[in-house]
Amino acid sequence: MSITALIAPQLPLLRRYARALSGSQASGDSHVVAMLEQLVADPDGFDQSLDPRLGVYKLFSSVWNANPMNYMRLDEPGERPAADRRLDAITPLPRQAFLLTAMEGFSPFDASVILDVGPEAFSALLSEASRQIGEQVASRVLVIEDEPLIAMDLEGLVEGLGHTVVGNARTRDEAVAMARRERPGLILADIRLADGSSGLDAVNDILSSFEVPVIFITAYPESLLTGERPEPTFLIAKPFREEMVKAVISQALFFDKVASLRLRDSA
Repeated sequence: MSITALIAPQLPLLRRYARALSGSQASGDSHVVAMLEQLVADPDGFDQSLDPRLGVYKLFSSVWNANPMNYMRLDEPGERPAADRRLDAITPLPRQAFLLTAMEGFSPFDASVILDVGPEAFSALLSEASRQIGEQVASRVLVIEDEPLIAMDLEGLVEGLGHTVVGNARTRDEAVAMARRERPGLILADIRLADGSSGLDAVNDILSSFEVPVIFITAYPESLLTGERPEPTFLIAKPFREEMVKAVISQALFFDKVASLRLRDSA
């Protein structure tokens, strides 16, 4: 298969990524064009040993990161939506790490290949992105978890990102009462709680009162991935990795905030 045939199907999603990365469609498209021009000049720059989408993003990233202007922060407060300005405020490499995993759906390993960094270095970039996002969208978080040590770990992770833990509930009734009283901006919920009640039922009760992003953290992910009901957007399996929890918290808060802003903008 020709290089053109491999690359062409990847361009629509690449343009979306380039737009999010650069802050404008014109700038994003100009970098995609620059990548294509480089490919014409040096076809061997495209690594055909990789999956085509992975290879295209890797080539684009090499072009993007070779431009020193892309390491300058944008400053157009009167012309950019607030959500885009929040992305701009994340320093360049952490912003790429966040977008590649959170928006483009690459695994951390594949994203590290795209950015040409080792897995440990990529993990550090993603953690830095989570910290910077936490500073921008600091929220009040309710933890629903009946195991004290796990609850303490989650509270430490949440507070380390700049958020405030409003409480830890161990049962369905505690969770519902605490949520209605504190009105958190994010919920981290286990499924099986101390008195045999269900964290899923607790979340459903809470969502009947007000909308809030929810991250399920459970040792029984299969109980939520049945295909019989709407499945959660954010789901982490126990035992969890700290980097995964930090990244998903940032995704949940960032994209929920973006959606809310867009709804208000279109109202």
